[in-house]
Amino acid sequence: MGDPEPCRIKHTEDTEELTELMEENEKHEELSEVERKTHTCDQCGKSFTIKGSLTSHMRIHTGEKPFTCDQCGKSFSQSASLKLHMNIHTGEKPHTCDQCGKTFLRDSNLKQHLRVHTKEKPHSCHLCGKSFSLIQSLKEHQKIHTGVREYMCFECEKTFITANGLKKHERIHTGEKPYKCSHCDKRFSRSGDLKTHERIHTGEKPYKCSHCDKRFRDLGNLKKHERIHTGIKPFTCDQCWNSFTQKGSLTLHMNIHTREKLYTCDQCGKSFTQKGSLTSHMNIHTREKLYTCESVN
Repeated sequence: MGDPEPCRIKHTEDTEELTELMEENEKHEELSEVERKTHTCDQCGKSFTIKGSLTSHMRIHTGEKPFTCDQCGKSFSQSASLKLHMNIHTGEKPHTCDQCGKTFLRDSNLKQHLRVHTKEKPHSCHLCGKSFSLIQSLKEHQKIHTGVREYMCFECEKTFITANGLKKHERIHTGEKPYKCSHCDKRFSRSGDLKTHERIHTGEKPYKCSHCDKRFRDLGNLKKHERIHTGIKPFTCDQCWNSFTQKGSLTLHMNIHTREKLYTCDQCGKSFTQKGSLTSHMNIHTREKLYTCESVN
């Protein structure tokens, strides 16, 4: 009998978890020399010692996903994959870094994170020399050089370098917010936004200014603050070349050139280019009301 005909394996999001599960099962199977792998896949020829492992393996080929999350409806081919997925909703991250205390959903994510502490970056870009700790990060980086954006949103046709980037973007259209705060009922479309929000409850401010003792909840605010010390003004007006430390300041400045008046008084309808001008203007109306009230008395 010849070798089984090669087949096309249907890849699913939990194929990696399935592989880990199968390896774990085989580690715990104590086989004697006379025992044989009697259960063989008729699609790819892989053999297993127990029928249950073969049944699980066959779902790679069939694409069957009998295990469904009761929170978001996502389905999985393995019960272990569903169990791991449920941690997204519960917020549980059982794997903790012994260097910095950061927690992770998967053991493989923890192992990747540890390279941050060891400074190990074995994967280098041959075009610019930039190094990465993960091969996947290198592959995604190289698309910047090639300009390849192979993932497209069917709703708005916006393209992305990575599948994960597209997935996050699509939540704008679907309104999906799978990440719920463990302290309140607020939900988020991105896990990073949830982490930043939860620091409001915990009071954690992990980002410290390298020039003073001020600390921040998120990296973006730290970078904005540090420009006070460095004097860097990365946002430049293309009309008059005036530069600003904040993007919002540039947007506000551009109203001078466009004459766009975004801020309108709800009392008299007068419009202004700057919010501060509207605030000052409102004092006219509050004073009028004050004087009217006093004259009546």
